[in-house]
Amino acid sequence: MAKPTGERFDHWIDSYAKRAGSLSVSEVRALFAVVSRPEVVSLAGGMPNVSSLPKELITESFEKLMSTKGDMALQYGGGQGDITLRGQIQDIMALEGIHSSVEDLVITTGSQHGLELLAGLFLDEGDVVIAEGPSYVGALGIFRHYLAEVEHVYTDNDGMSPEALEQAIAKLKKANKKIKLLYLVPNFANPSGVTLSAKRRPEILAIAKRNNILVVEDNPYGLLYFDKKPPKALRSMDDNVIYLGSFSKILVPGFRVGYVLAPPPIREKLVLAQESAILCPSAFSQMLISEYLAAADWQKQVDTFRGVYKERKDAALKAMKEYLPTLKTTKPDGGFYLWVDLPDGMDSKAMLPLAVKELVAYTPGTAFYGDGQGKNKLRICYSFPTPERIDLGIKRLSNVINLQIDLQQTFGKA
Repeated sequence: MAKPTGERFDHWIDSYAKRAGSLSVSEVRALFAVVSRPEVVSLAGGMPNVSSLPKELITESFEKLMSTKGDMALQYGGGQGDITLRGQIQDIMALEGIHSSVEDLVITTGSQHGLELLAGLFLDEGDVVIAEGPSYVGALGIFRHYLAEVEHVYTDNDGMSPEALEQAIAKLKKANKKIKLLYLVPNFANPSGVTLSAKRRPEILAIAKRNNILVVEDNPYGLLYFDKKPPKALRSMDDNVIYLGSFSKILVPGFRVGYVLAPPPIREKLVLAQESAILCPSAFSQMLISEYLAAADWQKQVDTFRGVYKERKDAALKAMKEYLPTLKTTKPDGGFYLWVDLPDGMDSKAMLPLAVKELVAYTPGTAFYGDGQGKNKLRICYSFPTPERIDLGIKRLSNVINLQIDLQQTFGKA
């Protein structure tokens, strides 16, 4: 039988690496074309509210950089990243109790890139990554790309359960699985919004240490608390924890600058992996951020972001209480997200086209699991829309959900 032909036929289908088969559009990224329509209220993508950043702060930093160090900023940089910025990152991490050497920091093209480099260093086909249930969709995509398995561990309002973690490890060991990483977003997690409690943090670390599992702490939201600071970072309790940070949420995502703090042997391999992949992170972006941090009152700006996001979180919870009072939702102390439980039997992914028709978008819960869980969950992101748009969006969403509830009551669950 002749192979099909035409512009859309991939003639190299038999040549791809096995891991290429794991590539797929995430449920979050797939929504971008829809939510860009101005009439749709997007409660889907986790975009920061960059309009709250005075643009003159960036303009002034840009002009100073180009007039004083322009040639250097436009040139290649080192594979580990700009040492001045690494020193400034030390000061940022100190706010969360982390004290480290600049030598153990690696600047990356966003923290997602840092996680991808780590996955490439540690994961072989069939290895297991333990993660919260639910967990960050971008991380799940990386682990899937490296043909690793993800074991989700029960998470409640205090974060990952230590008891459930021990049970998961015992189950995996009994099945002769090789556990490589424990991946956590401990502060205001994406997508749940929950924070790992102070009591559980040393318990989780002790379990990982006993079982020789490397802990990866992904913390893009830690400084975006509302009324009280989160507990100190896991890395501050154990120097063997790998810590991921980012400027995407506390500054702007467009610069694509993140960082990894790792033990020296891992840091050395990270630098080599980065140089092999991209030569070096953007010198221009790094030096522009460095100028901004040196010249602006960046902590005051982060405080402004906190106020904006708290107002929007309050608007989202108020709208949920008014329009969907019977649904259970998390009540985050920081970050961007609410996690909503739908009635049993309801499928948030199947319901999404109805919501878009109603001119509102959210992210289905299945996006945040690697094993098909989360059908009756959804994520609401309140960081980008105004409070008025949030209210309108949740009102529209309630029309869709209440219709599904009425159908269930009339015809029974699917």
